[in-house]
Amino acid sequence: MDAKFLSTRSVTPSGTALLWILGLGLSLAAMGLDLWLGHPFRAGSCLAIPFLLAAVISSALGFWAVPALRSLKAGQFIRQEGPQGHLKKAGTPTMGGIFFVPVGLSVALLTSGLSQTVVAVSALTAAYGLIGWLDDWQVLRRRSNQGISPRTKLMLQIGFAVVFCLWTLESQSTAITTMTVAGLSLPLGILFWPLAGFVLVAESNATNLTDGLDGLMAGTGAIALLGLGALIAPAYPGLMLFCAAMAGSCLGFLVHNHNPARVFMGDTGSLALGGALAAAGILSGNLFGLLIVTLLFCAETLSVIIQVSYYKATKGPDGIGKRFFRMAPLHHHLELSGWGETQVVGAFYLTAAALVVIALGLAV
Repeated sequence: MDAKFLSTRSVTPSGTALLWILGLGLSLAAMGLDLWLGHPFRAGSCLAIPFLLAAVISSALGFWAVPALRSLKAGQFIRQEGPQGHLKKAGTPTMGGIFFVPVGLSVALLTSGLSQTVVAVSALTAAYGLIGWLDDWQVLRRRSNQGISPRTKLMLQIGFAVVFCLWTLESQSTAITTMTVAGLSLPLGILFWPLAGFVLVAESNATNLTDGLDGLMAGTGAIALLGLGALIAPAYPGLMLFCAAMAGSCLGFLVHNHNPARVFMGDTGSLALGGALAAAGILSGNLFGLLIVTLLFCAETLSVIIQVSYYKATKGPDGIGKRFFRMAPLHHHLELSGWGETQVVGAFYLTAAALVVIALGLAV
């Protein structure tokens, strides 16, 4: 058989194959984690039920929501300066977060019995989803790739972060001022709160940057959320249910978002997912665990920072600088280095899963 054929086609998984592998893997992982953690198989006491329930509802709802978004002409505008292979995706419905995020929040609230902490993280998630919706709506209204201004988006993110941190400080019977690292509690005192605000803004921007390939953010988000849910399960069962439900909703969305995507989550979904991860990490005091399970998103952000900084530092008299990466974020660099889109997505899924294993190992 031709060597070139073996080196490309045979190692490039299809989007459908990745969906099935991830779906089966996460479902088994959820049930396995429940057995490991000693959870009874009941809706309000385990990872598997809210995960599977949200996945089924989100997937089913997508068969109505995706055609509805298409009929509303909510088509994505693709940046001309991005990978040229992405130009064919123009017109694919975006703003998919408008249906899968509410599913995750509803299942979380239902299975937790409207737990106060779940209500709080759900409100923050919805608030960040609203910021994303405003951005997506402006893109569609202007029929360009420019949404609300970066300054406006940042100020809204900071504003909601401040409100969330103030609510947490006021409502929690015991103020959260420690960060758990490998089973040890590190006292941070008042410094915890500016750190928490930074995490909310940084995490939501990191997930926003990661959402650049078919199925990338939905799949890695599902893995990270389920992993974080397992990490915080012993002490925070309500937040565990929230993470499991949001993970399942991501998986259900992936049914419609895997390559070739029939819908994109848009900022509505990606900002909400970052807010969900950060809020759960903050209320559980497990910012270190959050860092580990979302290290992939941090790497995506870091690649953009390096690219911009290097370009500015090497700018010559002609005003043109050099690029450290072929293109940032990192997933685009890999694409332009010859990787297929599903190869990049598959590699990121494996990396996200490895990070969850490491985080769980450190927590034991």
